[in-house]
Amino acid sequence: MTFVDPHTVLSALGIAIAGGLIGLDRTAVGQFMISQPIVAGPFTGWLLGDATTGLLVGAALELIWILDMPVGAFVPADSTAAAIGATAIAILGNPGGVYVPGVGFSILLTVILAPITMMADQVARQFNSRLADAAQSASGPDLRKRIARAHVSGIGVFFLKSLAVYLAFIPVGIAAVRLFLAMPDPFHRAMALFVKLLPLMGVALAARKLSMKAVDLFLLGGFILAVLMGQMFQAPALVILPLAVAGGLLGARYRDRRS
Repeated sequence: MTFVDPHTVLSALGIAIAGGLIGLDRTAVGQFMISQPIVAGPFTGWLLGDATTGLLVGAALELIWILDMPVGAFVPADSTAAAIGATAIAILGNPGGVYVPGVGFSILLTVILAPITMMADQVARQFNSRLADAAQSASGPDLRKRIARAHVSGIGVFFLKSLAVYLAFIPVGIAAVRLFLAMPDPFHRAMALFVKLLPLMGVALAARKLSMKAVDLFLLGGFILAVLMGQMFQAPALVILPLAVAGGLLGARYRDRRS
């Protein structure tokens, strides 16, 4: 299979358009919760013929970002883009069926890129804020028309923002996944273990009511370090798990002291 083929290109484009529409549910239109990872991930997988991969991605990301909400001036990580992007990358990068290491790599890739999606979201919000200010400055019979146009334009801005993010991330992610698939087997075992540990990290975050601005680097670093050590020394999961938890706790303690 080549890195670029018509079916992959068309599928990526279709998911980018569908993802742009689903992303509107976050704040722009409706808010029916279909933009939540636990829904957006399986739905994306269903569109691509692999709902199971979408469910794995959506469940893991839902746990990680379940408490992040766009309240006030806080702009959370775009968990919708992460879920849809990771699902599309995992499936289109390895169309042979559910492959857990590929799923783990796709999740890790999209989570690392979360700050970029936050910046894009912030730019879209600032642009829409200027649209609102311009509409409110109107007077007379044009006031209603300008406000209506500002609303429609604002929705379009959010759609185009999401569309641009998917069009940029999905092709790069597909290429990265296919390079990952060619790596030695220890890397694949490490990613498989990473996926198994993700639910624990999500539950820990929810239990501590931790609202991450993007990625909790201490917790993520603890898990990655535990995975690498486990692969290096071939340690069983019962040994790796305490290492992961200890890394997260030490990082949290260090962060609390600094604050």
